[in-house]
Amino acid sequence: MKKIYVLGAMLLTSICAMSQNKLQVTVTNIKGQKGNIMVGIFDSQDSFLKKPLDGRMAEASGNSITVVFENLKPGKYAVSVLHDANKNKDLDKNKLGIPKEGFGFSNNVLGAMGPPTFERAVIDLVPDQKDLDIDIKMKYM
Repeated sequence: MKKIYVLGAMLLTSICAMSQNKLQVTVTNIKGQKGNIMVGIFDSQDSFLKKPLDGRMAEASGNSITVVFENLKPGKYAVSVLHDANKNKDLDKNKLGIPKEGFGFSNNVLGAMGPPTFERAVIDLVPDQKDLDIDIKMKYM
């Protein structure tokens, strides 16, 4: 009987491992060689642009970078990117609220008067699709 439980646990672990996805995010149109490129992934409207599920940071050392998020469960996600030129970990804005640093979102969407909604930026990781590659073009105002 003990062997059946062990085999069942091993099978469940294998099935869970097989349903994990990888998301590769390539950020292009990076202007300037100062600061960091911060990439965050979000899994709900409630957390979108507030608390990322996971994040990556890379030096702004060229006009593009690629980061990888691994072991993601199938589902809906949105990605945001910030070129934190002064390394203060915040999107700096002018007095009118217009961003002074570069930014971007999955699907290369923009909001009308601010950031887009989670639903507009959502990408779908499906169980049969192991890996997904997306490109996000940085926008500077």
